[in-house]
Formats: sequence, C-alpha cells, structure tokens
Amino acid sequence: MIVCLLVFLPPVGIALTWTGRWSRNKKIVATVLGSLWFLWFLVSDPPEDAKNDAKEQAATAPATPTPTPTPTPTPTPSKAPEAPAMPALVGGTYGDSQRFLTANLGRSYAAYKDVELPADYASWTVCFQRPEAGAPLSSAIPVVYVTAPDVPCPKSPDEVLDKPTPKPTPKPKPKPTRTPEPVRTQEPTPTEDAGDDASTGGDSSVYYRNCTAVRAAGADPIHEGEPGYGRHLDRDGDGVACER
Repeated sequence: MIVCLLVFLPPVGIALTWTGRWSRNKKIVATVLGSLWFLWFLVSDPPEDAKNDAKEQAATAPATPTPTPTPTPTPTPSKAPEAPAMPALVGGTYGDSQRFLTANLGRSYAAYKDVELPADYASWTVCFQRPEAGAPLSSAIPVVYVTAPDVPCPKSPDEVLDKPTPKPTPKPKPKPTRTPEPVRTQEPTPTEDAGDDASTGGDSSVYYRNCTAVRAAGADPIHEGEPGYGRHLDRDGDGVACER
C-alpha cells in the first residue's frame, strides 16, 4: 500500500513510509524516489485544468500591438533661387526694355559717346547690351547703349557721331629752278675781238670762264662755232667743249 501511495500520491506515501517499520535506509530511498517522482509529475505534465486556464487567459488577453518605427524624413536641401537671365534687348527700343532694366537696377547710355540722352528716349534703338543675352545676372548689372531712331548704330560704344572733317593738306608748291645767267665780261676791243674770233671761231658776245659755268647755264656741250665756245673749254681740241 505504501508503494502504491508513493506512485500515485507521493506526499502521502512519504508520510506513511516514515511511520512504518521500514529500515532507515529504505525510508530515505523511498522518500527520495517519491519526491523525485512527484516533482517530475508536476513539472512534465501539468493538469488539464491548468492548461485550459492558461489557454483561456492567453485568448482573452488583449494583444499588445508592436509599435511600428516611424521613418525619419530626410530633409530635402532647399535650392537657392536661380538668378534671372539677361534677355535679348539689342534691336528693340528702350521702352521695351525699360521695365526689365528698372527691376534689375539697370543703366542706359548713348551709343555715341559725344551724344547726350534726352529726357524721353523710349523710342531709341538698343545697339549694344551688357552682359550678353542668356547670361545670369547674379552679380552683373544690365547695361544698354541706345541711339536715336534715325541714327545708325556705331561699330562700338567708343565712337563719336560728329567726326570733324579733316582739312585737306595743301600740296607744297614746286620751287622754281633758277637758270643762272651766263657770266658776261666786258666786250673786248676790236683787236681782241678779232683775235678771239680767230682763235675760237665762236661768238665773242658770250663768254664762259669754265665748264661749270657752261653746265650751270645748260649750254653744254658747245660745238666749235657756237656762242660761248673757247679753246680753254675744249681741252682735247676735238671741236666740242665741255662734253660729258
């Protein structure tokens, strides 16, 4: 009976073991075995009621929702506003570009540097612009150069409209060439005249001291018998004096 109690009711069987006539060693062995058996029974196979209660509690307990992590939004870098671009103003009138220039602190000048802008020049034509069309106006100030409607645009803003007409340079007058007069000597006496005619065979009214005077007078060469011929001029005696 004690053994059956140790199997089915271990606590009762252990209590009766110690009240019975078993030896002390048997009582210790029976107590240890009954305790182990009772502990194994409790741990390995819980009662059906306990199982059912645990199931009911799990079914009735509200499910705790698992918190879903909220994604952190990535900050989008803000784009800097783009600078306005320079429009094409050349060829139009200043009145068409006046609003844009006023909004961007633009400036206007006359296309000719010797022309002053009048009080109203809305109808004037834009000849040049700075910067070029399409260039950003981040740091540049728009500038236009205009001219009157009836005045053509210059090649560059550095030109002047009223150019002074250059005076014609007078041509130097050619200096007149003076022909040196032949050196005339005193008329020889009839005796000398007759002797000179006999020696020179020329006209004794013209006399040249040397060939330099003949060439200065433009009379070279002098042939024998012509006015001014003399033996002192004809060194080789061939009848031609002051030949080159």
